[in-house]
Amino acid sequence: MSRNLLRFLSVLGLGVCVQAAIAQQRPADLQPLPEPPPPPPGLVDPALEPQVTIRRQGEDKVEEYRIRGRLYMIKVTPPHGRPYYLIDRKGTGNFVQEETAVGDKGIAVPLWVIHSF
Repeated sequence: MSRNLLRFLSVLGLGVCVQAAIAQQRPADLQPLPEPPPPPPGLVDPALEPQVTIRRQGEDKVEEYRIRGRLYMIKVTPPHGRPYYLIDRKGTGNFVQEETAVGDKGIAVPLWVIHSF
């Protein structure tokens, strides 16, 4: 036999032995995890969930994302080509076009509203 064939058979045999050893280590009485409890009342604010409006503009599919009624992102999907995003990063109503929701220009800094008056 050639050396390559011997190496292949030894690696194959080692792999079978490792799989058998791993299978023997698993306990037989595994139980599924219980469902997680629901969040406490008042913790989830439905007003903070984004509302998405999907409409057609010509042949383009336009998805508008709003939180508390404020439009912050628009996703435009043309029939041929990649989708692009119009994002209002500062909340001023000025939208900037980006290729992805995160942006290709590096890491997008999260801009969360802590409190508003």
